Amino acid sequence: MTSTLPRKRLRNRILTGKRLLSLVETMATPHELDRYLELVNPMASVRDLRAEVTDVVRQTNDTVTLTLRPTWQWEGFAAGQFVQIGVVIDGVRHTRCYSPACSEYRTDGHIELTIKAHPEGLVSQYLHANAKPGLVVSLSQAGGVFRLPADRPKNVLLVSGGSGITPVLSMLRTLVDEGYPGAITFLHYADKQADVPYHAELATIAAANDNVSLVLAYTADEQGADLVGFFGTEHLEAAAPWHRDAHTYLCGPPGLMKGVQTVYAELGLAEQLFTEEFAAPIAVGDADATGTIAFAASGVTADNKGNSLLEQAEAAGLTPEFGCRMGICFSCTAVKTSGCTKNLKTGETDSDPDQPIQLCISAAVGDVTLDI
Repeated sequence: MTSTLPRKRLRNRILTGKRLLSLVETMATPHELDRYLELVNPMASVRDLRAEVTDVVRQTNDTVTLTLRPTWQWEGFAAGQFVQIGVVIDGVRHTRCYSPACSEYRTDGHIELTIKAHPEGLVSQYLHANAKPGLVVSLSQAGGVFRLPADRPKNVLLVSGGSGITPVLSMLRTLVDEGYPGAITFLHYADKQADVPYHAELATIAAANDNVSLVLAYTADEQGADLVGFFGTEHLEAAAPWHRDAHTYLCGPPGLMKGVQTVYAELGLAEQLFTEEFAAPIAVGDADATGTIAFAASGVTADNKGNSLLEQAEAAGLTPEFGCRMGICFSCTAVKTSGCTKNLKTGETDSDPDQPIQLCISAAVGDVTLDI
């Protein structure tokens, strides 16, 4: 009885607090309370999760590392997961997905993101050029299934390329913080040493932990490389001869992803390989596409060009919400009211009406109507 009463009182207080919040927000109509609070302090938030940039470092010519202080709603993350951050550019909010690079055990509760400025990346280019301490961005809770299992594997091979380094670096930092006893190899691919973010820290981690090996593979320069060229069986054997007794976690550009997946399939080790894609493995445009796409809620129609429905909506002047553009975050989900669509990642088709689909990885097969 004594243990039940405090829980009842706590529930009653929470319910009372929610009722008061609802009352205040009703009085604040037509806008939510957070819209008023952010005019005074962008980090003052009742419901919205936000983060303030507290530190900015540009480690390489095309990357920017941001340290973020989330608001009180932040629930933490598991190494390997991603978050969505949103910034306002020319009056329009844009969101993108990035994976924290820090350990999930980071004690100050801050998040570290390293973002590669892609040539056509609106948000990444903006942050690389303009991010500075004090910038406030919107933030989502962490998501994604690319993560270490609760029962840690015997050994771990981490393979990355380019900006795919961030989720596997988070795994490395997390395992080191845990005092993980198994063998760890961190195998990273880049053109040359100058393109490797966290180069000095990776070397320090490897030097300080007998079970950690750092292997750097360069594809355009031999200087400072442990391996030269692209992933293959030889690289796998050299980097982690114990790979059959390990789980492998992979994140990188499409060429690296395909190369590793092919080798693992040939070796019969596909079930020991876990991947996170950060570039959409799809082609755009189809000269043989037919039909018309109707964006019913907007009263807009467009000829089907065969590329993703998200791209076609944008080409038609619409601005549907989206995040990763890779089919991971589900931000761009919309209802297809009629017609047939094809999943550009799996090739599967769906002709059922009133189905939620992901615009970024779906294409129209003939006439399609969307509720956007």
